[in-house]
Amino acid sequence: MTDDRFETRAIHAGQEPDPTTGAVTVPIYATSTYAQDRPGQHKGYEYSRTDNPTRHALEAALASLEGAGQDGGSVAASSGMAATALIAWLLSPGDGVVIPDDAYGGTHRFFYNVAAQSGIEVAVADMTDRAALEAVMTEATKLVWVETPTNPMLRVVDLAMVNEVAHAVGAMVCVDNTFATPYLQRPLELGCDLVMHSTTKYLGGHSDVVGGAVMANDAELIERLRYLQNTAGPVPGPFDSYLVLRGLKTLAVRMEAHCANALAIAEYLSSHSEVEEVFFPGLASHPQHELAADQMGGKYGGMVSFRPKSGIEAANAIAAATRLFFLAESLGGVESLIEVPAVMTHLSVAGTSNAVPDDLVRLSVGIEHVDDLIADLAQAIG
Repeated sequence: MTDDRFETRAIHAGQEPDPTTGAVTVPIYATSTYAQDRPGQHKGYEYSRTDNPTRHALEAALASLEGAGQDGGSVAASSGMAATALIAWLLSPGDGVVIPDDAYGGTHRFFYNVAAQSGIEVAVADMTDRAALEAVMTEATKLVWVETPTNPMLRVVDLAMVNEVAHAVGAMVCVDNTFATPYLQRPLELGCDLVMHSTTKYLGGHSDVVGGAVMANDAELIERLRYLQNTAGPVPGPFDSYLVLRGLKTLAVRMEAHCANALAIAEYLSSHSEVEEVFFPGLASHPQHELAADQMGGKYGGMVSFRPKSGIEAANAIAAATRLFFLAESLGGVESLIEVPAVMTHLSVAGTSNAVPDDLVRLSVGIEHVDDLIADLAQAIG
């Protein structure tokens, strides 16, 4: 299985036919507990907070797709923020963490308003700038948290550079790979220590589940995360695990459509007279375009951000006027979404170093026909 290509592993890794019935889809094991043959002797499962066969199958598939290797693994969580919390629980009071200066609003809120209350020192840096990252690193830094592409400015971070800077002081590197997905980018194979996902997004792919996951190449690290999860309890239910597994099966074909549509829309917006600036790594004008081409395999994801020339009033009007782009938070589903991050997903960072432009519009480009999507934007922008 490890030698099979991505598309094949997405359908088969951890998902053998059920040995009892022959079902080709992993069953939803809706049980909280498991009968034991004798006290302390069971068939691998004793309580579903600790493990569940449906969740176990999902974790095996995620580990395979992210290239976690034989010594690594995956821990599926109840949400992307639950996965973030599991990683933060690896830290101790006095440890330092560095996050991007345009991190997802929920990530910024968690580290500053929750982790910091436990004695974690938080710093921010533009991780596209080596000097800026080095300037905030200290002997106390134990974790560097990377988004690439970033949310919502779509900067691309050189993971090899971040690994070099972080590992020089003994810090771990965790990459939020939600935007790129393992179809485009596998940070563990590039030397990073941890990968996390909001599986709510592209991995689930249908806007019908909330989940998260953490992957690592280090067996001891995975065991520590499993212990923390079992102790604190942020586990996904079997139906949630089933839905993400179902989504994984079509991840490759969906990402091809997301990427193609997003590129076409970014090019359209770049030529529009009412658009001031477009943020998309697939454009040759993007400052990290060449890095993205190399690090993401020549495909650039399904997220596009832009700023209209007429400012915040135009941004709000455009977001309210689209028909196919639903005005909603979240991303990564088959349907297209539009939002204004400053008052939606990133409201919690208003007035901080992580604040985003008030007039920024973020698109999660779905897999509808691209001509229909462009027509929808055209009538909304005017």
